[in-house]
Amino acid sequence: MSTTISTKFSRRSFLRTSSLASGGMLIGFNFFTACKDNVKMPVDIAKLNYNDFNAFIKISDEGMVTLFSPNPEIGQGVKTSMPMIIAEELDVPWENVNVVQGILDTQNYVRQVAGGSQSIRFGWDALRQTGATARQMLVNAAAARWGVDASECTAKQGVITNASGESLGYGEVVNEAAILESERAAKRAAMMAELDEGEEPPAENIVLKDPKEYTLIGTDVGNVDIDKIITGKPLFGLDYKAEGMVYASVLRPPAFGQVLESYDDTAAKAVPGVIDVVKIGEKAIKMLGMEQVDWSVRLAPSEKVVVIAENTWAAIQGKKALIAQWSEGSPLENTKAHDKILSDLLDGKDFTNLRKDGDVTKAFRQADKVVEKTYESPFLPHNCMEPMNFYANVTDSKIHLVGPVQTPASAASTVATLLGRDEKDIRLEMTRMGGGFGRRLYGDFVYEAAEISDKIRKPVKMVSSREDDMMTGVYRPAIKYRIAASIKDGEVTGYHLKEAAVNSNMYGLIPNFFPAGAIANYQVDVAKYDSNISTGAWRAPYTNFLSFAEQSFLDELAEVLEKDPVQMRLDMLEKVKGTTDDRIQYSAERLQDVLKLAVEKSGYNNPKDGVFQGVCAYYCHNTHVAEVADVVMENNQPVVKKITVAVDCGIVINPLGAKNQIEGGAIDGVGHSMYGDFAFENGMPTSNNYDKYRLIRMNETPVVETHFVKNTLSPTGLGEPTLPPAGAAVAIAMKKATGNRIYKQPFVSAMASKPILG
Repeated sequence: MSTTISTKFSRRSFLRTSSLASGGMLIGFNFFTACKDNVKMPVDIAKLNYNDFNAFIKISDEGMVTLFSPNPEIGQGVKTSMPMIIAEELDVPWENVNVVQGILDTQNYVRQVAGGSQSIRFGWDALRQTGATARQMLVNAAAARWGVDASECTAKQGVITNASGESLGYGEVVNEAAILESERAAKRAAMMAELDEGEEPPAENIVLKDPKEYTLIGTDVGNVDIDKIITGKPLFGLDYKAEGMVYASVLRPPAFGQVLESYDDTAAKAVPGVIDVVKIGEKAIKMLGMEQVDWSVRLAPSEKVVVIAENTWAAIQGKKALIAQWSEGSPLENTKAHDKILSDLLDGKDFTNLRKDGDVTKAFRQADKVVEKTYESPFLPHNCMEPMNFYANVTDSKIHLVGPVQTPASAASTVATLLGRDEKDIRLEMTRMGGGFGRRLYGDFVYEAAEISDKIRKPVKMVSSREDDMMTGVYRPAIKYRIAASIKDGEVTGYHLKEAAVNSNMYGLIPNFFPAGAIANYQVDVAKYDSNISTGAWRAPYTNFLSFAEQSFLDELAEVLEKDPVQMRLDMLEKVKGTTDDRIQYSAERLQDVLKLAVEKSGYNNPKDGVFQGVCAYYCHNTHVAEVADVVMENNQPVVKKITVAVDCGIVINPLGAKNQIEGGAIDGVGHSMYGDFAFENGMPTSNNYDKYRLIRMNETPVVETHFVKNTLSPTGLGEPTLPPAGAAVAIAMKKATGNRIYKQPFVSAMASKPILG
């Protein structure tokens, strides 16, 4: 079964949405009640006095509830959807809920990370349990006051009722309930301490709602921060200010491979508003190679020069006035060399095997035909609208950190190591982020702020410019894929995927994604080139390009075999059903279902005249997605008009937020596949701002139509899964429209090198 969510804007619906936009302040306006006497003013529930219940929940005497959202918010909507899960099980009206961003708290929260589209998936059971446990403690407290058994009481919408019809609001029993919760938690902790290593604790006897009972989950809820976002209220890292705070701008090596030799700060210190110029990096350099430095740490092997100023303008102007000398610490690399290196790796024999089924070599030797194609992708920057920034205040007694980071626990741990301090000294607060896409998984900007504050012993905000972000950032690695398939008697008998990448290779379960399991002889091999250019996760790591390569290849195989590309995929998935291979985490049935749904809703089997459609079905980040792209020819050029998306992400917590993620991912996938290009010369990026780095424009964005597969399976993430299939669907549609297949991103470069047909 499926449902389609569409958005229709009207003045009436806009006013209704705006009245609940803050998620905390209820603002309603009615001309009739406004004229009445003694009308009470709306209450700002964020300013009420709240009683502590646990790390997630506070309840006021009036029965209003503050819910703490534990995970970083980067626009993926978890600050709204995670509290919704608690509120559903707690059973309180959403209009009575005030949402607050939680701080880093490793004692009470788990996996405070925004990455891998995993926040909802990992938080689902724990958040439900949190809400349901709190509800039960409130019921128990009310039952104790009445002197009745808790089983005789029910809780609904913030009110507890007994069999006699008596009722108490949550706020009336919150203090007694908090004592019961404290006792329960203490007993649980004592029991956990007595367990043997690896032993599972017994489940608590807390009743969770059946999905059929949900009244909040599955309904459209507006972003709890929307009021602050659209009115420009302080919310993001750049907005944060503290008394006595100064600003810092960091001069980093202009090219990867360069290190600082010396600098002259005379002119910089003469800039009005500049307070001082200092050098940092010594402590960070010492950390390089330490075992305790985890994957999220990116540290430059060079010292840096920092301008300290009264404001960002003075800091940036002071940095421009610095005169620095740089030397070559390692070779300065360029894109042309990378291109040859990756091709040589694919041609070579030095691979690491990630999956091997059957005998690919034998299948290729016995084949009637072998099809082999190579696909190429460039480096890409992250392009966060909010540049990297962070606040730090390092004193002898504490370290206060505030700002936008996707991995707060890792950031705090690394700062402690960097400065030789105890993690208990650190308080890290998370702000909303103006984009992340993987860039803020890496806390280099946090470490810079901490090292600067430690040096000057003042509260400081480190602020990067757009050019800083693009020139000295962390990038999606350049990658090439070579895919070969053997054909025997009209069937695919072997499949060999080779990856050559800069710095790192696909990981985890990615080698086991479809079509793994569908072909008897199947092999995945990887090789990498170690570069001094910093690379890392970029929205939907590896799959953001792998999907285009593999799905384009499957479409070409269907053409060679003279098979319908949709039916060929369905037949291949049929072979996966019933597999006992625990490496195969995707569901053949669910992938078939989204493919059929996308085909049905897009009119794929009955396309309109002049509309060329490409289809893709893909699984990543635990979510099954299929997309159909509609391309038309305008002025002899292919234009992407529409993307139809079918998604199976289990239970949809907040359809409105889910739709936003799906649309954003699809458009991002189309835009970067079509236009994203980034190169290096002598260790320096050739683009430093949006005048040279091409992004999709508003008038180029296709319509995105979303359809959900309805079920009651546990929810999975949506921040990334719709991006990978988009590029593949577009490339396949463009082949139909132009007659030319695309093997290289960005697509515009391939279009420019070939005649456009149509």
